[in-house]
Amino acid sequence: MEPIPVPSPVHYELILQLLERQTMFAASQKPELKEKVHQLIITLRKAVAIQKQIEETCERANLPMEHRWSLNHVSSQSAESPKLGNPDLNSRPDRLKLQQGPP
Repeated sequence: MEPIPVPSPVHYELILQLLERQTMFAASQKPELKEKVHQLIITLRKAVAIQKQIEETCERANLPMEHRWSLNHVSSQSAESPKLGNPDLNSRPDRLKLQQGPP
C-alpha cells in the first residue's frame, strides 16, 4: 500500500510564524484586519491538531504515512500509471508565463 501523504509539519509552522510575527504586527492598527488574521491563526492551529489526529489514526491502524514537502513527489506506482485529474502544476500555461521572465 502506498503511504498516505500528509503535509510536513514545517509548512504549518512557517505560515503560523509569519502570521504571528509579521502579519499580526502589520495589522495591529487595523482592528478588523487583525481579527481576520487572528481567525486565520486559529484555523491553522485547528488544522495542525486535526492532522495530528490523522497521523495517530494511521499509526494505530498500521497504515503507512509520509510527510511531503511538495506536490512534486513521484512514487514508483504513480510514475508507472499517471492519474487523470492530478495535473502537473508546472505544465499549466499560466505558470509557464510567470517563469519566463521579461520579453
